[in-house]
Order: sequence, then structure tokens, then C-alpha cells
Amino acid sequence: MQKDKIFSKPLSTVRPFQFDENVARVFPDMISRSVPGYDLILTVLESITEKYVQEGSNLYDLGCSLGASTLAMMHGINKKNCRIIAVDNSRPMVDKAKSTLDLYHSPAEIQLVCDDLRNINMENASVVVMNFTLQFIEPENRRKILRDIYKGLMPGGVLVLSEKICFEDNNQQALNDELHLNFKKQQGYSNLEISQKRSSLENVLIRDTLETHEKRIREVGFSVFEMWFRCYNFVSMLAVK
Repeated sequence: MQKDKIFSKPLSTVRPFQFDENVARVFPDMISRSVPGYDLILTVLESITEKYVQEGSNLYDLGCSLGASTLAMMHGINKKNCRIIAVDNSRPMVDKAKSTLDLYHSPAEIQLVCDDLRNINMENASVVVMNFTLQFIEPENRRKILRDIYKGLMPGGVLVLSEKICFEDNNQQALNDELHLNFKKQQGYSNLEISQKRSSLENVLIRDTLETHEKRIREVGFSVFEMWFRCYNFVSMLAVK
């Protein structure tokens, strides 16, 4: 695993964050050192897939990056004639995901698609996963995406949505920001790296409150909403049609 040193030196200009070749090269290290509980989310995703996958259905990994969630879903498939459609709009991410996934024998067909997830016509879906993806999409477009997912899900199908959230209460926000900052320092990130990455993500990663997520999910029609994971300002939610 190549170590993330993208922001380790002072930059004259901190550009908006992009999932380019440089990020793709170090992404496993970056996300494991930035998102507390990421490995646990993947482990439980396999179990969620085992529970909700339906025979002859499609499974979607929207914003698949290097395919870690795709791989977890693949290991969880216990039904016949399933297909995983993994989508990302970053060509470097998709290319590296293919190299990784080709190393495994999958019980289901895996289709990798380099495209904007909004161009994907979801249908006959039993499991849809968005792991830290919705937060990079314009807030005004998020409800439509969830509505399209809901329409594409079979009855009893599930959406797993993982996000970095914000809080309405200023004290709660400050506490969770501090705890997350300490986590990143414990992972070996310097103050310079943390500061420059924060600047790079500003206006690129736009957070919602947990209440906003739940309201939007219920409004598009989901009957069950559960926040099954939270560590600091990172959560994973489960919604069932």
C-alpha cells in the first residue's frame, strides 16, 4: 500500500480535491487513515449483502473508487444469477479497480462503468451502496439520486449510504471535529497535511446533518431507516424499500 503524502509539502496553490491518478495511487492508505471505522463498514457491508441480496438481481456500487465496497458485496453474494455494476466517474479509479477485482473469482458478473452515476439506469436492484459518494454531489441533486435509487430497487431492497455528517449544535460540531482531528494525527498526518487537505476539500465535500439524510430518505419512500454505524462525524445508514 503506497503511503499518502499528497499534502505533505507546502503547496503554493491548493487546488480543489479531485480523484485523479495521484489520489488513486494512494487511496487505500488515504481513506483508512482519514475515515475511522472504514474497514468495519466494509466488513458489515458483506453481511448486509448476504441478508438482502436476491436471486437474479443487480447490485450497484455507486462511486466505487478502487472497488473495496464492490469486493465486500461480491463476498456477500449467496444467490444465483446476480450482477454487480460498479460505477465511478474517475478513469484512474476505475482502471485500478479493474486490476484489483480481476484478481478474484466472483460468484457474480462484475461490470465496471466509468460514468457519472446520474447517467446510470438502475433496475432490478436488491442492494445499492454509496460509500462516501453523495457528499461530493451538489446538494440540490441529492434527492433525485435517492429517488432514482428507490425506483430501481426491488421490494425489500436495501440502500447502504455512508457519509461524513455535520451537526446543528455548535458544541457537538466542535467536539466531533476535534476528535476527528486527533484521529488523523494518530494516523500520522501532520498539521500541514490536515490543513491543506481541508482547504482542498472545501466546497467539494459538502456535508449534511443526519436529520437531513433521514428526512430525504423517508421522503423518497423508504420504509425503514437505520443509522447502524457512527464514529465521530462519520456514519453509515441503511434504508429498506
